[in-house]
Amino acid sequence: MSYQVLARKWRPRSFREMVGQTHVLKALINALDNQRLHHAYLFTGTRGVGKTTIARIIAKCLNCETGITSTPCGTCSVCREIDEGRFVDLIEIDAASRTKVEDTRELLDNVQYAPSRGRFKVYLIDEVHMLSSHSFNALLKTLEEPPPYVKFILATTDPQKLPATILSRCLQFSLKNMTPERVVEHLQHVLGAENVPFEDDALWLLGRAADGSMRDAMSLTDQAIAFGEGKVLATDVRAMLGTLDHGQVYGVLHALLEGDARALLEAVRELAEQGPDWSGVLAEMLNVLHRVAIAQALPEAVDNGQGDRERVLALAQALPAEDVQFYYQMGLIGRRDLPLAPEPRGGFEMVLLRMLAFRPADNDDAPRPVLKPVGISQATADSTQPVADTIKAPATAPAPVAVSMPAPMPAPEAEDAPPSTGEAEAAPTQVVDVPWQVSAADESEPAAPVPSPATPGPPATMRNDLPPPIDDDEPPFDPSAYESAGMDRDGDIPPDEDYEAASAEPVAFSYLDELAEHVQEEAPAAPAEPLPAAQPATGLALEWLELFPALPVSGMTGNIAANCTLISNDNDHWLLHLDPAQGALFNITQQRRLNEALNQHFGRTLSLTIELIRPEQETPAQAASRKRAERQREAEVAIEQDPLIQQMVQRFGATVRQDTITPVESLVSQGT
Repeated sequence: MSYQVLARKWRPRSFREMVGQTHVLKALINALDNQRLHHAYLFTGTRGVGKTTIARIIAKCLNCETGITSTPCGTCSVCREIDEGRFVDLIEIDAASRTKVEDTRELLDNVQYAPSRGRFKVYLIDEVHMLSSHSFNALLKTLEEPPPYVKFILATTDPQKLPATILSRCLQFSLKNMTPERVVEHLQHVLGAENVPFEDDALWLLGRAADGSMRDAMSLTDQAIAFGEGKVLATDVRAMLGTLDHGQVYGVLHALLEGDARALLEAVRELAEQGPDWSGVLAEMLNVLHRVAIAQALPEAVDNGQGDRERVLALAQALPAEDVQFYYQMGLIGRRDLPLAPEPRGGFEMVLLRMLAFRPADNDDAPRPVLKPVGISQATADSTQPVADTIKAPATAPAPVAVSMPAPMPAPEAEDAPPSTGEAEAAPTQVVDVPWQVSAADESEPAAPVPSPATPGPPATMRNDLPPPIDDDEPPFDPSAYESAGMDRDGDIPPDEDYEAASAEPVAFSYLDELAEHVQEEAPAAPAEPLPAAQPATGLALEWLELFPALPVSGMTGNIAANCTLISNDNDHWLLHLDPAQGALFNITQQRRLNEALNQHFGRTLSLTIELIRPEQETPAQAASRKRAERQREAEVAIEQDPLIQQMVQRFGATVRQDTITPVESLVSQGT
């Protein structure tokens, strides 16, 4: 007996043998059991998903000698003839080879004759979208009202090419692609029945290579059995398909994780020896990164279909979530641009080097990769050296912020004063040095009132040469700068007659003001307005409130720290409570970076633990939100009480849009 390929040998002969397509089988089985039969069916779907198979099973169900049923016997002469492809009343037509209108007319001339043996004459027209427009027009009337003993079954892989008049005359069923999991499950059953040894990894390779087609999966399995001399092994299937070994993909990812450019290029050299498709290599990397991202979000959702679940979980622990997302996005863009590269390998190498050069390490609190000598720039940080040591700190403390305050009248001694370094000024000004950070006692002072439009004199303005409020490259503020600026340690300026005269309109700055802008600009992923705290900050919570602005943290780590409060700090072991609402941003990497920032600030080694428990006392983020809300309310009240505004409301019926009111401090900080 000649050999029969697996795709034909294991073709389903009844609905219960079908794999998948439950949504289609349920409708057909119910229609057959209840004798609610339509005269025309249309099955759509990609190749190898069961269109022709279902059509033959329907023909068997309609003509089985036991009667019209959804479970044909499979043993009667009709069932056997349909299985063998020689049943006279099942007319299979290949529309791709019979596209002319003459062929369609010949078919329609035979429709009027009753079936020879069966109960129904079934016309199966495959690839029906290949018919010409004249053929469709000739088929319309018969397809709409055929004789009662005629059933039409149409199959196509491209339903968009069918006229709407054809679609409206048929019951349409869309068959789905087979998932790799379902393909692997069926291949395990088939190979087990065929007594063919196999490896699960090999079946997963075949399931993905089938691309949704069960017939393609069976054909590839036949080829794999022949290639492996009666066995289906992963190494043989990988060589047959030309796919990449996952171990090499992990080698590339580990080199990226370590920031080792030499190991990265060495991994590319090993890949080049196999002559791979570099776009396919990038696709495999993206698949692994996708599974790593799933492992970080839901570890139990990672399957072991490729035998690498432990490696995926290990990568999920080692790679920060933001790095995974960055590498995935960079890989997608690189794969899109790969055809534009002069050489595919060079384009692939540039994608990896771009990942290495632009990895999320631009913050002071982020780990910096070590680029080992491979002929590229050495201007990188040493991973064995603390992050703070890689940045040359200024020899002196940062200069206090200078604010230009308008003087009400020129003072006689102002002639000897040095000229201002700013632009041309409308009125004489006096420069007063004010630190960005003040003591906790000053935080309770009310914010500066919003000046009325009727107030004479120019408003207080900030000099254009001011440093930015928060600079991650500068060390924390040195208290000794207070004495050098002529202030006490509480941040209060000593009383001075000239100063009191010049500060008719005071400008107040506090670290909470800057924190509000810091949290808003640096951490957009966090909620805009944290929930208010149950209690005001006292004790250790207040210490954390005052310590936070001095920590060298920013970005996501700064957002985590801003939503924490200090619970205990016994024996250099610090315990922080973090708002669970920020749990999506928190991971072990953020805790490590915050711990390094504390070590750098205090100059000793501390151990840090962060628990996801909502703080009972006010966090820095909540304090910043409260201060911002207070400033907003004061601005709204000032606008409502302004005489000019009240006059416009009374005289012209004007209304004030609350959403357009912005405190003066916010406008100044935005440079407007």
